[in-house]
Amino acid sequence: MRIMANIGWKSMKGIPLVVTLIWIAVSAAALHFMEKSVIAFLGILFSIILIYYTNTDKRVRLILGAAVLLLIIPLVAGDNRYYMEVASQVGIYVAMALGLNIVVGFAGLLDLGYVAFFAAGAYAYAIFSTSQANEFIPGGLFPLSGDWFWPFLIVGLIVAAIFGILLGLPVLRVKGDYLAIVTLGFGEIIRIIFNNLDKPINITNGPQGITPIPSPELFGVKMGTPFYFYFIVLFVIIFIVIANIRFEHSRLGRAWVAVREDELAAQSMGISLLNTKLAAFATGASFAGVVGVIFAAKQTFIDPTSFTLMESIGILVMVILGGSGSIPGVILGAAFVTVLQVQLLKEFSNFLHSLQQSGVINLPNQLDPSKFQRLIFGIMLILVALYRPNGLIPARRKKNDLEAIKGSKYAGGKLGILSKLTQGKQS
Repeated sequence: MRIMANIGWKSMKGIPLVVTLIWIAVSAAALHFMEKSVIAFLGILFSIILIYYTNTDKRVRLILGAAVLLLIIPLVAGDNRYYMEVASQVGIYVAMALGLNIVVGFAGLLDLGYVAFFAAGAYAYAIFSTSQANEFIPGGLFPLSGDWFWPFLIVGLIVAAIFGILLGLPVLRVKGDYLAIVTLGFGEIIRIIFNNLDKPINITNGPQGITPIPSPELFGVKMGTPFYFYFIVLFVIIFIVIANIRFEHSRLGRAWVAVREDELAAQSMGISLLNTKLAAFATGASFAGVVGVIFAAKQTFIDPTSFTLMESIGILVMVILGGSGSIPGVILGAAFVTVLQVQLLKEFSNFLHSLQQSGVINLPNQLDPSKFQRLIFGIMLILVALYRPNGLIPARRKKNDLEAIKGSKYAGGKLGILSKLTQGKQS
């Protein structure tokens, strides 16, 4: 069964360009004529996957992808608040997953408290852009206007990076399961601190949260609608993707991979384990901080319940499902999980509630589909571990390394190490 799945997946490679263009046209038409359809939105997202596997030049694929994201979606669905809201939400989680991919995928560090860095960026903007800062800073200088949103993207990046370094200094001396447990505890500690930091000095306003957080402004134009946030999130994703690619092929990126594969060998080659891990934590955290600022401005209200352990687990699921260390895989995993979590479960739950109100069915509250998020995450992880252990789109570097070994003169050695390795991967 697994072999058949692999064959089916590989057959996607080399899709004719005309097929991709027809799919884009059909999905764009569906998006235009269907006002609130998860299927139509999934169709336009699937066109990005088709573009990735289209049998054409890389530049053509980039142009097609840019056309879909920058032209087709805004032109076809720009007036539809529902689609723009969903697209913005998907983009936020894609950016978060790409940040965690540096920590988990590149450096091989299991971080279960990643949402704490997200919270740091969100609270940095929420506190100082509202009158909340007047509670502990005299002078009545706050709130700030929406023009300050843009500088706070940098502030959120710096604040979250500092959090990453402060976490990493004591935490990165432990390994494996202990690292996961400690980072999990750190994430919960940060949430509890934000929840109780309303006394004796009211800094975060505690469980009541902070509102109203100003939306971005640029040259006097208010950018608080989902249409504008779509472009803000999209450009942040482009920045993070470029940074991921540059890191992946840089000296630091190769050091992360060396630490991930074998810490002892990396250390013997002169790589500082602590500094390399700190760099991974700080870099991944900084991206989460930027996204946190965008999240706070988009929601106009934040409280500690937005930054729970389930958020960290959800982002980790996105990375593992898509392919740890694979940039396109992480993007696919984040988009799939977000649509499933935020839209499919929610809409299915609303549909069942409407049937219940009309007397068609009698659904107990315990069977509400929106409450089965953890179960679905667990099932997805089990299926991925069984049938796609390297993710939906495995990291290209790992694949190339394996192909290089297969083609080497040692491939048919008497010990059969390679054959056992490949059989273990496919069985």
